[in-house]
Amino acid sequence: MREFSQLSEREILALAISNEEEDGRIYLDIAERMREDFPGTANIFKEMAAEESEHRRMLLDLFQEKFGEHIPLIRRQDVRGFLSRPSIWQFPKPNINDVRKLAEGMEHEAQRFYRNAAARTSDVSIRKLLGDLADAEAEHEHRADELSAQNLTADARKSEDEEAKQQFMLQYVQPGLVGLMDGSVSTLAPIFAAAFSTHNPFSAFLVGAAASLGAGISMGFAEALSDDGSLTGRGTPYVRGIVTGLMTTLGGLGHTLPFLIPNLHLALIVAIIVVAVELAAISWIRWRFMETSPIRATLQVALGGVLVFATGVLIGAG
Repeated sequence: MREFSQLSEREILALAISNEEEDGRIYLDIAERMREDFPGTANIFKEMAAEESEHRRMLLDLFQEKFGEHIPLIRRQDVRGFLSRPSIWQFPKPNINDVRKLAEGMEHEAQRFYRNAAARTSDVSIRKLLGDLADAEAEHEHRADELSAQNLTADARKSEDEEAKQQFMLQYVQPGLVGLMDGSVSTLAPIFAAAFSTHNPFSAFLVGAAASLGAGISMGFAEALSDDGSLTGRGTPYVRGIVTGLMTTLGGLGHTLPFLIPNLHLALIVAIIVVAVELAAISWIRWRFMETSPIRATLQVALGGVLVFATGVLIGAG
């Protein structure tokens, strides 16, 4: 790996050509991946890729004029200090906000590269082209706004924002909510049954910890293996599985931790308060993201919690 300060003018131009080619292909990959769900944004990235192609042509012409036909393959990962670009094709379905931020970061890095490269060259024509490209990259943010105005009408942007919200719901909120509900409700019975049967808070804690971790692992695998996301658009199964597993475990551990308190009655009171907070959080999430009425969400969650809690108490007391 070389330092940027060690590159010759020939190598700087070769690196610039490679960078423009890679950035253009990334924009085209993004456009292809966004074409079905976000056609307006896809058109923006197609036009930005065309501009990168024009930059590459200008660099190629100057390189051939100055150094001949052979262009050495120098990539950004060969030079210290450059950030590697993500491989868009590896993403199951890129998030629209993520790709817009990615494009902004790419343009800022390209602008910084051309500024530094122009400062290190002495050839007037090379210095001028690199400076012009730095200015062009600086203008890309405004160009992106112009392209957005051309390709994204108010209705199109609203439609894309709604689609992005729907994807966020399917990929993160829904799996997380399922996990939180399962962890908060399903572990109530064994924990309180252990507490009332043994009258030993630490025994109840061990049962709760085992139930929470076991449920988290089980729910995580179940979510990941149930749907690979290719047909439903619910995103990568690994992410959904991790989200579901973590939220299930957290939901169970929330009312398990109070049983570390040595006094059983105090531990029960704190645990019941935590359960109430958990059920309230679940109701709020259902109201906020699932558009369920507050009263209906509260009654449904409370009914499930009360039934499971009563089951645990009855078994433990018996």
